[in-house]
Amino acid sequence: MSFLSSLNISASGMTAQRARLDVAAENIANIETTRTESGGPYRRRMIVLEAKNDSFSQVLSQTMAGASRGTQTTAGVRATQILEDPTELKAVYEPDHPDADEEGYVRMPNIDMVKEMTDGMAATRSYEANITAFNAVKLMAQKALEVGK
Repeated sequence: MSFLSSLNISASGMTAQRARLDVAAENIANIETTRTESGGPYRRRMIVLEAKNDSFSQVLSQTMAGASRGTQTTAGVRATQILEDPTELKAVYEPDHPDADEEGYVRMPNIDMVKEMTDGMAATRSYEANITAFNAVKLMAQKALEVGK
């Protein structure tokens, strides 16, 4: 695997984790939104990440075969879609709220602050891990260039 492929893998991980953090921040920002353009309360969104290659063995075999021919693999991760969470909305008793039903209940978003903060922290740690890997590859490339002096 070339240095550039390793940098691309780390960069794709950083991009995916940034998208994951953006979705968590959007959910937190809309924790009290009871009316959206579609008419109902805001629904929690979730991001789906997937590997760019089917399996580790496929990447490894492409890397081993491509090492002698100079081909590069396109490994890494990507965000494929953002889905709405289908779990039930929360019913909160607030009879004075403009969006309350006849019984005085307001349908609130299905967002759990603890879950969103945990997801945001996990995305941040994953982002930091990708930065560490990126910097390690960069340092190895610098050391390899110093050997050639």
